[in-house]
Amino acid sequence: MSIAENVGYYLDKIKSGNSFGESVTLVAATKTRTAQEINEAIAAGITDIGENKVQEFREKYDLVHGGRRHFIGHLQTNKVKYLIGKTCLIHSLDRDELAEELAVRSQRAGVVTNVLIEVNIGCELSKSGYSLNEAYAAYERVRGMQGLKVCGFMAMLPLSDDSVLLARLADEMRALYDRARAHDGDIRHLSMGMSGDWELCLAHGANMIRLGTAIFGSRESLSKGSDLRRDS
Repeated sequence: MSIAENVGYYLDKIKSGNSFGESVTLVAATKTRTAQEINEAIAAGITDIGENKVQEFREKYDLVHGGRRHFIGHLQTNKVKYLIGKTCLIHSLDRDELAEELAVRSQRAGVVTNVLIEVNIGCELSKSGYSLNEAYAAYERVRGMQGLKVCGFMAMLPLSDDSVLLARLADEMRALYDRARAHDGDIRHLSMGMSGDWELCLAHGANMIRLGTAIFGSRESLSKGSDLRRDS
């Protein structure tokens, strides 16, 4: 299927929302994809695109026409300056040091940066993020920082064939999301679900999914490194 056909297929699949009756945002994960491919996806109906690497974000920024820009990859503090004022949402706030740098840079630029608290829900050594036990306290700290707005949470489920385990982890993320949302009107995104597990995630409360290969097709680099699962 073509990119346009894939976009149409997945937009149709999510139009009924998640299991909570909430609308679902599809973020097209564009790591290694050309500006031409991304523009084709946007022309087919994609409204949100997510880059994984700052260098690619910068290289493609002026070549991509339309689409709300997300950053979904691991972010080094020394590269924060390249994203400030150019993203609608940073999904990967995974440590206090990064929050502090984002806050300082945002205040300096006179903008508010929307962020998601990244949770290492599977307690995997290969992934960054706050543990589930730390995540709510991290949310409260970041929420109090000028220049930042916490809009929800992000997680990547571990690679596993154990659907019971994955469902439990997804439910734990939803519970965290609901706890914060109960008293904070800015909380509106639970970003969880990629090409291999998006249906399970929607069934357990995700309302934002990140699809790369499902939209653009496979790529050879998918076999290299666990971090690539951010945009698969």
